[in-house]
Amino acid sequence: MKDLRRYLVLKYIQYLVLSSSTAVSTLLGLLGSLYATVILQSANVSSKSTAVLISSLAKADILVAISVVSEVLLWTFGVSSSSTALASALLQNLLTANTHGSCLLLSCVAFEAYLITFFPAQSRHFRTVRNARLTCRLLWTLVTAECALFLLDDLLGASGAPAPTQGLCAVLLGVSSAAAALLRALAYFLGILLRIVNVYIYYKIFFSISNR
Repeated sequence: MKDLRRYLVLKYIQYLVLSSSTAVSTLLGLLGSLYATVILQSANVSSKSTAVLISSLAKADILVAISVVSEVLLWTFGVSSSSTALASALLQNLLTANTHGSCLLLSCVAFEAYLITFFPAQSRHFRTVRNARLTCRLLWTLVTAECALFLLDDLLGASGAPAPTQGLCAVLLGVSSAAAALLRALAYFLGILLRIVNVYIYYKIFFSISNR
């Protein structure tokens, strides 16, 4: 569990402390996720809700690995500029899904730590493996829907084709474009809010343990 706690610290720094990912933080994150996955397969790690959340967090870096490998292949084989634009939009959305999903999962881990510290008995029936798996599925469903909308908006912008001005298609395109712009703005403010909430939670936990 000490190694898993170190892994969580690494992920908190990567996603909730650093303003943007760097090559070093990305590489360390990938290696940390691989190591955490190996640890979670050990018989010494009990199957608890926290382990389920950490496992989902580690698996999220599969999206980063796919993005990195794809960029190397695109650069190696030199695809056409139009194909590169579409591929870049897809790869960027993979990274967005990884970032948003990881931030939400880290916040779930922090919230569970808060419940364990201050309401251990009262929250025991909430902190189950089944609920943790349901939470992971819900989070990834929401992130997938968000990134699908972002991808549609990026593809429409990259196509260069004139958008229809009348009919149902025009309404749907207008709604999807407005929804994508709104989600991008909300994602920015939600990221700030999650940073504040996580700092507050661990501040409370730290001083609670210190007083004990």
